[in-house]
Amino acid sequence: MKKPNTYYSAKNKSIVKKIKSKQKATYKGTLPNKIPPWKRKTAFHKPKTAATWKLPTIFLISSLFFIILIIPTLIVIPYGKEDGNESKMVEKGETAQAPQEEIEASPFSVAVMRSTSEEVENVPLETYVSRVIASEMPADFELEALKAQALAARTYIVNHKLHTNEKDKKESDVTDTVQHQVYKDDKELRRLWGSDYEWKIDKIKKAVQATKGEILTYDSQPITPAFFSTSNGFTENSEDYWENELPYLRSVESHWDKSSPKFLDQKIFTLNQFENAMKVELNKSGALVMEVTRTKSNRVDELMIDGHKFSGRAVREKLELRSSDFTIKQKNDHLIFTTKGYGHGIGMSQYGANGMAKEGKTYKDIVNHYYKGVEISTVTDTAPALVAK
Repeated sequence: MKKPNTYYSAKNKSIVKKIKSKQKATYKGTLPNKIPPWKRKTAFHKPKTAATWKLPTIFLISSLFFIILIIPTLIVIPYGKEDGNESKMVEKGETAQAPQEEIEASPFSVAVMRSTSEEVENVPLETYVSRVIASEMPADFELEALKAQALAARTYIVNHKLHTNEKDKKESDVTDTVQHQVYKDDKELRRLWGSDYEWKIDKIKKAVQATKGEILTYDSQPITPAFFSTSNGFTENSEDYWENELPYLRSVESHWDKSSPKFLDQKIFTLNQFENAMKVELNKSGALVMEVTRTKSNRVDELMIDGHKFSGRAVREKLELRSSDFTIKQKNDHLIFTTKGYGHGIGMSQYGANGMAKEGKTYKDIVNHYYKGVEISTVTDTAPALVAK
């Protein structure tokens, strides 16, 4: 009797042999003799198919994550930077324009008669002050000196407008010459300064803005804020050059002026030139007899020359000398005048103010040194009538 196991075993071997021969015909790789248990297919095995539902789900979740977290971040970051830049640009713009805007927002305007065009230019007070400073004082002076000049220029025009009688009023308040205060408009300053215009005008506007509306008063009234370029080492009492004695225009020491490039000067005249200028006749046969008396500040009070008497002021103005502090030497038929200082010598010395500023003094120190007993007041409090107009 044959064993069943042997029969089926032989039959199975022949089947397996046929299967392997067929697989070898289609598959060129090596076939394992045995299939590992973990790779064997069972009745519970399901064939692998593409999970079509997973891809949209993953995409949807990713999209939601991007929308919820990433996009707000992208929105906030760039706009935050732009807002910051925009804010800075606005601030810079306001800073750059503020001085000009605030200067033009003046309590009243000044009508300036232009000497060349003979036309009247109406200028806001603070703009007028800035252009007077630009015309009267070097822009490379110390800022505190420019501030002191701003007070002098502003006080002058306020005082002038307050004391101009109605019947004497013309279409203009002042001229643009030394008759009042030298004034150049923006175009003239641009031509004068060229490439230096921007920094010079900005510096002057800074001085004007820092002192906006401030004037000098004595007994609650605007003063006559006389100023000049360079002293001889002392300023002059007002009555020694003008007729009136003003309590705030006293002679004070001003040693800083000695470093001014305008401190010393010399002019030579022939005797004929001197005679023509002074409207006199001199004895030209020999040496002229000259006698000089001087003021407290060492300027010439009176000059007696060959019997003719002149005030120091008259000699200075008729001969166009820089100062009334002068000495005279005769050499044959020539007179040599050596001067110290530049200007009438009353009030504030500009080079003295700059010297004080270099030593760390403020504009308040400067004006209190050159104008005795004054106070710093405001235009609105001192001249409300001008502001109201």
